[in-house]
Amino acid sequence: MMLFHRHDEVRIQNARISSRRSFLQSLPFAAMAFNSLLWREAISLYAADSKRQDRACILLWMQGGPSQFETFSPLENHRNNGGTTSISTAVPGIHFAEYFPECARIANRLAVIRSMTSKEGSHPRASYLLHTGYLPNPSLRHPTLGSIVANHTSDDASDLPPVVRIGGRGRSDSGAGFLGTKWDPFELRSPNENPSHTTPAVSPDRHMRRLDLMERLEVAHESAAAIEITNHRNLYRRATRMMLSADMKAFDIASEPASIRSDYGSGEFASGCLMARRLIEHGVSFVEVVSNGWDTHQDNFSQIKNLAGQVDGPTAALVRDLESRGMLEKTLVLWMGEFGRTPQVNPRSGRDHFPRSYNVVLAGGGIQGGTVIGKTDSAGIDVTERPVTVPDLFATVCKSLSIDQTIEQLAPAGRPIKVTDGGSPVLEAFEG
Repeated sequence: MMLFHRHDEVRIQNARISSRRSFLQSLPFAAMAFNSLLWREAISLYAADSKRQDRACILLWMQGGPSQFETFSPLENHRNNGGTTSISTAVPGIHFAEYFPECARIANRLAVIRSMTSKEGSHPRASYLLHTGYLPNPSLRHPTLGSIVANHTSDDASDLPPVVRIGGRGRSDSGAGFLGTKWDPFELRSPNENPSHTTPAVSPDRHMRRLDLMERLEVAHESAAAIEITNHRNLYRRATRMMLSADMKAFDIASEPASIRSDYGSGEFASGCLMARRLIEHGVSFVEVVSNGWDTHQDNFSQIKNLAGQVDGPTAALVRDLESRGMLEKTLVLWMGEFGRTPQVNPRSGRDHFPRSYNVVLAGGGIQGGTVIGKTDSAGIDVTERPVTVPDLFATVCKSLSIDQTIEQLAPAGRPIKVTDGGSPVLEAFEG
C-alpha cells in the first residue's frame, strides 16, 4: 500500500532543500507514524538542525550521595545539624556549611536548589536516574546526560571525543544507551596520567595503511554483520582522528601555567576540574569529573571535612576560571550526587540514604547566581517550598543548553523516547 502520494514526495524533497526543521513540523503525524524509516530520518535531520555547538556542560559528580546539611543546605538552630555550623557567603542571607568556604566566596555565581526530591534511595537506581532522567528499564538502556548533551551540541568536526568521564570507571549508569557507541564516554582513570594507548606505535602513514587494510578485510563479512562492522569501523576512525590530532594537548594539564594549577589546588579532583576546562576549550561537549567516597554511613562529619577539602577549592576555581575566559555563560556547571543524607544522625555518627530532600548546585549557562530555590522544614525532612524532581532538573539543563526537551529519538523496536521524562524547567534559576 502506498503511504505517500507523489506530492508528498515532492514536498519532502523541497523541505530538505529549504528547511529540514519546518518539514518535520509540518509533516502530518499520521503519515509519519506509518513509515518508520522516514520517521527515523526526520528525527535525525531535526536533531542536526537543533544542534548548538557553542554550548557545553561539566558535571561534578559526588559519588555516593553528599549530605546536604554539610554542603549547601546547612540546618540552622536544629539538633539535626549534628554540630555542623553555617558560614556567611558572598550573598547576604545565604549560608553554606562551614566546609565550603571557597564556594561561599563565589555564591553570587551559584544557584542552589534545596528542594530536590525523588523516591530512589538505592545507589544503582538513583545514580541511573540522576544520570539519565529515567528510571531503570530492563528492556531499554537510556542514554546518560553526557550523551544527550553531546548528541545535541557537539561539533562533528572535532577530533576529540564528545563525552569524557574522569574517574568513576565501570559504573552501571554509564554509556550512551540506544543513542549508539558514537556517544559513549571516553573514560580516564586519572587526570594526572596521559590517556593510555593513544600514541601510535608506528608512523602516522603506516598507521593509516593498516587501518585501510583492516577495513578492506572487513568488506567480505559486511553483509553478515553490517551494524557491528560499521560500529567497529567508525570507532577505529574516531580513535585515529583523536590519536593524530593536535588537540590531544588538551589532556596535558602539566602545560598549564603554575599559577593556574595553584588556583585549582592539588589532588585528583582538582586536576580533573582543570582538565575539564581544557577539554571544553578544545571542543568537548560534556565532561564528568567524579569525586568518590560520599556514602557516609559512619563518621559523616570527619569524612565530609576531608572530602570537602578536596572539592571545595577546585569547584570554585573552575567557575572563576571559566568566567575569566568568557566561557561560563555558555558552559553549565552542575554539582550533585545521587541523593542526600538523612536528617537524623545514626549511632555511628553517620547519615544514611535520603532521597526525599537534597540539594543540587548550578552555575553558568545562563543560570542566575546568588539564588536559592526551594526549602525544607526546619528539621530538613520534607520539602515545603518549590519541590524539584529529576525530570525538572533535566528540563532545566536542556533550557540552559538550548536543547529542545521534546525532541524524540528512536530506541530499538522503533519506540520514540523524549530527551526528558516530562518535567518543567526551574525558571527561577535563570536570569531575567
